[in-house]
Amino acid sequence: MRVLGVDPGLTRCGLGVIDAPRPRQVRLVDVRVATSPPGQDVAVRLVSIGDALEAVIDTLQPDAVAVEQVFAQHNVRTVMGTAQVSGLVLVAAQRRGLPVVTYTPSQVKAAVTGSGRAAKAQVGFMVASLLGLDAPPQPADAADALAIAITHALRGGARTPQSGAPTPAQAAWAAAEQAARRRA
Repeated sequence: MRVLGVDPGLTRCGLGVIDAPRPRQVRLVDVRVATSPPGQDVAVRLVSIGDALEAVIDTLQPDAVAVEQVFAQHNVRTVMGTAQVSGLVLVAAQRRGLPVVTYTPSQVKAAVTGSGRAAKAQVGFMVASLLGLDAPPQPADAADALAIAITHALRGGARTPQSGAPTPAQAAWAAAEQAARRRA
């Protein structure tokens, strides 16, 4: 299974792709951070992030997308930008027939480090360790995106925390969509 993990953000959006060939085994495919300058119009920034996201999906063809859930903060502008980018992720995945699962920051920390209260440095260290990297990916948005993808792989991939396993029809549809994309 190939998983795209997304750490949504309007200024920096982490995009991490891993392969999970076997249970509890993960391998780095690609990691990058899509950026947009804060001084630009929000619509222009969203197009820039959306283009980068769609390029990763179309080039690397993940089987699933995992995204960090938007959580309440005191900074409304940050929450709005994060929510808007999360919407781009949902639309891009839906258009391609890809399942999307969301995880809270504490779920990601717990899956990767064993503690839902782990510090960012611990998450980065464990991401590097699990992927066999010499150092955590930089900036932190890149490591966070990989942590989200790893969380999905370690939790069984096809199972979603909200609704359980996909129906047989959903699984067949996703498989057919994936096969069609690979032939194209």
